[in-house]
Amino acid sequence: MSMLHTGGGVTAHRLLLGSQLRRLREARGVSREDAGYSIRASESKISRMELGRVGFKERDVADLLTLYGLDHGDERTTLLGLIAEANAVSWWHGYEDVVPTWFQTYLGLEEAASSIASYEIQYVPGLLQTEAYARAVVLLGRHNAEPEEVDRRVAVRMRRQQVLASRRAPALHAVLDEAALRRPCGGPDVMRGQLRHLIEAAGRPGVRLQVVPLGTDLPGAEAGAFSVLGFAEAELPDVVYLEQFTSALYLDRPAEVAEYAAALRRLSEASLSPERSLALLRTVHEEI
Repeated sequence: MSMLHTGGGVTAHRLLLGSQLRRLREARGVSREDAGYSIRASESKISRMELGRVGFKERDVADLLTLYGLDHGDERTTLLGLIAEANAVSWWHGYEDVVPTWFQTYLGLEEAASSIASYEIQYVPGLLQTEAYARAVVLLGRHNAEPEEVDRRVAVRMRRQQVLASRRAPALHAVLDEAALRRPCGGPDVMRGQLRHLIEAAGRPGVRLQVVPLGTDLPGAEAGAFSVLGFAEAELPDVVYLEQFTSALYLDRPAEVAEYAAALRRLSEASLSPERSLALLRTVHEEI
């Protein structure tokens, strides 16, 4: 078993523990059905545990490790030590009224990621939005929402951005369409503030910002907006996130991830360089 790096939040701990349980079960030749029987649970629960989609009972994990031939030693101690962290309550649980379950999964992945690469068409990426711009975006989607709901939705977006200021901030590569910069979201003052924020963000270490100029023939744009999240832990596969109107898709099959990674490379190659993108940001800011 390789060294586990466990600094990436609750979701990372769940994914790591689940992936190790799956690895041990398969190495021992134990079926999910038999594993479930050993802990008085169903095959589907074993599947959810291995995918990191449920909490973990220490007794269940201990019994499974024994079944898989890991009844003592450092590896068993390490895996049992992950349980408390995997079961911790995440910050977004305090916002469950405005954060749907399908998006909570993304928040966990975003918090755990060591790299985030995205392509955006309509709006500035959430991790780079100002509070005023985020409020305008929320109001566009929920113009009848009560002020308190709007405030809480904006608060979630601002809280997400703390990941960029953390000790293990992910490398961020954002490719966005010029149309997102020119779309009047919230009015001139809001857009000027947002553009100033992007100009500042583009100068940060670990942030690569590229703009696709209007009229560009885009290879890969047919995929629509998407994000590719990578993780420092070798045990965790890259994940593609595709947000839909009332749900989201999470893809982690290597072939699918490779297709989106290739699409992002093509989009990046068709975009302005980071230096020329910064110049365009300044130009658009002056024009507003």
